[in-house]
Amino acid sequence: MHRPALGCRALSDDLTDRPRRGPGRLSPAARLAARLAPLRAWSPAPVPRASLWLHGVAALGIVAEPQHWPQMLAVLAGNHAVLGALMHPRSTQLGPNLVALPGTMGKAVALTFDDGPDPEVTPRVLDLLDRHGATASFFVIGRKAARHGALLREIGRRGHTIENHSYHHAKSFACRGPWALRREVVLTQRAVAEATGVAPRFFRAPMGLRSPLLDPVLALEGLQLVSWTRRGYDGRGDDPGRVLDRLTRGLAARDILLLHDGTPGTRPRGEAAVLAVLPPLLARCAAAGLRVGSLAPVAARASPAAAAGR
Repeated sequence: MHRPALGCRALSDDLTDRPRRGPGRLSPAARLAARLAPLRAWSPAPVPRASLWLHGVAALGIVAEPQHWPQMLAVLAGNHAVLGALMHPRSTQLGPNLVALPGTMGKAVALTFDDGPDPEVTPRVLDLLDRHGATASFFVIGRKAARHGALLREIGRRGHTIENHSYHHAKSFACRGPWALRREVVLTQRAVAEATGVAPRFFRAPMGLRSPLLDPVLALEGLQLVSWTRRGYDGRGDDPGRVLDRLTRGLAARDILLLHDGTPGTRPRGEAAVLAVLPPLLARCAAAGLRVGSLAPVAARASPAAAAGR
């Protein structure tokens, strides 16, 4: 289940560095140790670990042999090129990444929506899900969540989960430093928790592009990275038939499907493509004997092994 909102409020206090005084209050050092405690169980993946080692060696090399700094910088540039190539959405080389449901989920598929909530589209998506007896996970943009708290509560009331999709959904998200990444994550945790009373357990990066610095940020907040197995590209305004084909071609148990209820592509008559795609998608899943649900069961049994994918 979800973490209580109280933990998220504590995170926001950390972020703004509010002073805490009075009897029984922890010292700054103790508070810092408590906040960093989740990192004790975190270990960088082999590629980031090797990159950190390489940076350290290069720094020492420049200090010891300053005349070789061009060669050292060339090595680091090559390292950054490798890291950049591994930032694609389904990569697991930079850390755990849920690209499919765990094997214990049986004949289930997870339905996820990005970029909401949208006051026009999201309620209609909820009605369609109700009509088909399906649940989903909504990866919300924090600044939208802060404006539409009632809609977030309605999403939760209908049995769906609300997850973290960053606060601003900036295209430059994957290129930012660790403090900026953490701010995007924490502000969204706070926005969702304050609106619903529960904080997200999963995070999806804007456009799916993951920073090599993201993994420890998520570890601090107790979040698990999620990408997808299949996406419909419905946000591009493509014909709903093409979107449906992308989602159902090779559809199998344990797939994670991605659609959009925010910034949705529209059909010529102005209707969001997701509204035309969702009914036949749910019908095809039912015909294939696949249960359509949210990521809630994964949260209860999440593990690094499951996060690695199939």
